[in-house]
Amino acid sequence: MIFMPNKGQNFAGEFAQAAQTAPDPKELEKVLKQDASPERFCAELAKVFQVRSTEVALLKLQESLLKFIFPAELSIVGTIPISSEGSIAAHTASSRQIELFNGFAKVKHARIFEMVKLSANDSDPASRAPIQKLMTSPVVDGKGEVLGVLQISRKAFDVTSAGPDFTLDDLQHLEHAARVLSRAEFMREATIH
Repeated sequence: MIFMPNKGQNFAGEFAQAAQTAPDPKELEKVLKQDASPERFCAELAKVFQVRSTEVALLKLQESLLKFIFPAELSIVGTIPISSEGSIAAHTASSRQIELFNGFAKVKHARIFEMVKLSANDSDPASRAPIQKLMTSPVVDGKGEVLGVLQISRKAFDVTSAGPDFTLDDLQHLEHAARVLSRAEFMREATIH
């Protein structure tokens, strides 16, 4: 695990907040059983982590390429080779490590996906703002095979208006959500429709 906090970060209140928003494993499992779709699962994660649905991303690995399956609008933009050195998602898939960046805007990364308008009825300009904070986790099946990458972000036009920093507890909750997600049929399917 790699953790990159801001210098001088105070976690006291945030640990209490993270404990309140911890994803219930049974609830996440129930979501998969009720409506086994990436949209439903990601919508539930957005609620759990108190972010907009446009701040959740799910990529599936196929033939050494990562392809967005949520948000759907990003699936038409292109794929990301896992060998790509400029992609955080590719690094997550190849390293198999969870990571946290509370100063993500300063991290060198491919920004093309941040420029895509994610919803025709999205009137919130902040949803098209750059990512300021990011957590990323590989989705790994029981055999140790990487199926994809799950990311939660906070977008805003500056870091101070992006909301609270992600915590180590948040990162652990994301890792748990990725384990639940690894059992989803849509992650194990051979092709994306």
